[in-house]
Amino acid sequence: MRSLLTNLDRRIFHVVATREWPGAQRVLPRLTRSADHGLLWLGLAAGAAALGGRPVRRAALRGVASLAVASATVNTLGKRSVRRRRPLLDAVPVVRQLTHQPFTSSFPSGHAASAVAFATGVAFENKWWGLALAPVAASVAFSRVYTGVHYPGDVLAGAALGAGAAFAVRGFAPTRALMAPPARPRAQAPALPGGRGLVVVANQGSGQRGGARQDRTAEVHGVLPHAEVLECGGPDGRRLDEALDEAAERARGLGGALGVLGGDGTVSAAAVVAVRHGLPLAVLPGGTLNHFAYDLGIETSAAAARAVESGEAVAVDLARFRGDPRLAGRRFLNTFSVGVYPELVRIRERWAHRIGAWPAGVLAAWEVLRTAEPLSVRINGEPRSVWLLFVGNCQYRGLGLAPVRRHDLADGVLDVRVVHGGRLARTRLLAAALTGTPRSTPVLGEARLSRLRIGGLPEGATVAYDGEVASCSGELTVEKEREALTVYRLLPDQ
Repeated sequence: MRSLLTNLDRRIFHVVATREWPGAQRVLPRLTRSADHGLLWLGLAAGAAALGGRPVRRAALRGVASLAVASATVNTLGKRSVRRRRPLLDAVPVVRQLTHQPFTSSFPSGHAASAVAFATGVAFENKWWGLALAPVAASVAFSRVYTGVHYPGDVLAGAALGAGAAFAVRGFAPTRALMAPPARPRAQAPALPGGRGLVVVANQGSGQRGGARQDRTAEVHGVLPHAEVLECGGPDGRRLDEALDEAAERARGLGGALGVLGGDGTVSAAAVVAVRHGLPLAVLPGGTLNHFAYDLGIETSAAAARAVESGEAVAVDLARFRGDPRLAGRRFLNTFSVGVYPELVRIRERWAHRIGAWPAGVLAAWEVLRTAEPLSVRINGEPRSVWLLFVGNCQYRGLGLAPVRRHDLADGVLDVRVVHGGRLARTRLLAAALTGTPRSTPVLGEARLSRLRIGGLPEGATVAYDGEVASCSGELTVEKEREALTVYRLLPDQ
């Protein structure tokens, strides 16, 4: 059987070598050289990351990770396990042959593995981008036979390894489609075709760092042509709170819904107003990070528009403050913190896109712990010395000291993480961050609660919640409001 397959492999190679392929002579040798060491795919990934948004960067990162796994597998296992001579070049026209012939084992094809791994990894994030890359990947794979450096069997084996590498990466780091927020609890919301009955507050200041300002009204009308738009945050625009109250009154009169186009701070303010007026909320991501929208599964305004038009919605949790009158009755949608957590996040976000999330988390931990001083408070009645206290509305995932995203927005818990003070706390916590095991250190405490009491706050203590900064003192209680907010979100097909 093995002899039969080997003979078939050689015969197919001979057919490819002796056949005239119109136009291929000028393209395929150059294409195969451009893919040496994965440079073609790394270049495409770098360009996409520089010019595209977060979904594009995520697809590029997954493609590169898949390529790296495939390349490592081919070079450490594949070529060392099966020693196969390269094809003889007698039948291959000289004009097709590469200037520098490879000397490693012919089996399997590393170029084919990298090409298929990259394209498959990208396809897992977005099937249309993957389909667009498929002809390029197939051409790179075929070019290895065309130029005479691999048998067809080598290419097929490499392609299989590349696809397997992409699946392995997806198993280790599931895509957002696989980790989509649970489509429950479902909530009642009116279907608003074309956005009729939806009043959107568009924050002109969200997500705009220099350059010409975007036309937020046109942005909304591009996906929801019948929606009403109130702009705020511009030089001559309304204040956010005024615009939200005005929009909510108008939406309630129309029997519709409140919409918001902006970042996390804007969305959080809109959520509080929507709950107060008993309205569903439509979130159109328009900020820099858009954590809540992405955790919800809304990555584009078009996705939000489809949910609004179909009336698909879910209920999500809020967290509420009690105690200090300066905060009593206020709510937050994402996070609350006491201490130096805001500085930690600021440093991490500044460096994450340059050096990666894990190194940025380590850098942030070092910078914060090097300069921070612990704060003496009581947590649920127990005296504690802490550098920072983080409270998330629902459970977050990610590095223990600096969690980054949520999966379930209606899980009924507060995600509480505390960095304790004490002897050698800085050293132990930094060591845990460096080794990637922050949950294993006693310096970091974690709990999932439905209610949290923080006492002994000194006068003027600074707290941060959803981008807002406030002062408080004495005792502050944070408690869950289960399924308090109805928000539009596309539901999976049943």
